[in-house]
Amino acid sequence: MSLLEKEGQLAALQQQLETCEEGVQRMQLEQQIRELSASMYHDLDAWDRVYLARHPQRPKAQDYLKRLFQTFYELHGDRCFGDDRSIIGGVAMFEQTPVTVIAQAKGKDLQENLKRNFGMPNPEGYRKALRLAKEAEKFHRPIITFVDTSGAYPGRGAEERGQAEAIAQCLFTFSNLKTPVICIVLSEGGSGGALALSVGDRLIMLENAIYSILSPEGFASILWKDGSRAKEAAQVMKLTAQDLYDKKMIDAIIREPLGGAQNDLDAVCDQLRQYIRRSLNELTRVKMPVLLKNRYEKYRNIGVI
Repeated sequence: MSLLEKEGQLAALQQQLETCEEGVQRMQLEQQIRELSASMYHDLDAWDRVYLARHPQRPKAQDYLKRLFQTFYELHGDRCFGDDRSIIGGVAMFEQTPVTVIAQAKGKDLQENLKRNFGMPNPEGYRKALRLAKEAEKFHRPIITFVDTSGAYPGRGAEERGQAEAIAQCLFTFSNLKTPVICIVLSEGGSGGALALSVGDRLIMLENAIYSILSPEGFASILWKDGSRAKEAAQVMKLTAQDLYDKKMIDAIIREPLGGAQNDLDAVCDQLRQYIRRSLNELTRVKMPVLLKNRYEKYRNIGVI
């Protein structure tokens, strides 16, 4: 039984409990609810992680920015076409260190999702990220990126304005930036749209985040011509944080409370804060030629057995 089905079963039991009078039946219902609540978030499979990564109540990048940084001054526009609201970027203070923050942002409701294009950046979003990254390099500010997208926007206008070229420029530029870069996958990291902001000295994921070449539905549609086999595809793709950590593709996993980060965001942010602090202390002490060499080798060694 999937996590979604268990949540539906739990909701049904709770609804029955509301209309049940005192007695043996009520005690039995309460016992079933306790047992199901205690077991439903254990032994999660890949499809359960996909469900949690897409949970409607899951915190967005904006929630992390408010908690991790004392101040944040947002900068807009790519100085070429316009301002893409699916990417938030600017200068922030992390404890006593000025940093540049670049975050892919989804909305919390339909209206905000429309404004932010459901977290799918256009090329002007990636060019804004490039502009901010080069500025950070110029002023020797470390960069922290937050990845949360199902993929770059595939619309006609985006392609006409150079979507693939903008993503390629991100990959090229971030590979050689002369400043430390820390990348954090918050929820969904899909396709080149996520990879564009995932090249850095540290790449970490939240426990229930996923990171893959495309969605399980897309994978199943291409491989088996059947999108309904998405659950099976999720198992094959090895897209969970633990899968990628075991394959040495990411550097660390940030643990989440049972049920997801939305159940105790402050605890998740405490772990992130400690990791960022420790990583900045380590990376800023490394000489720049060594930092760039280590970054290059990090990605060249992915997949090497």
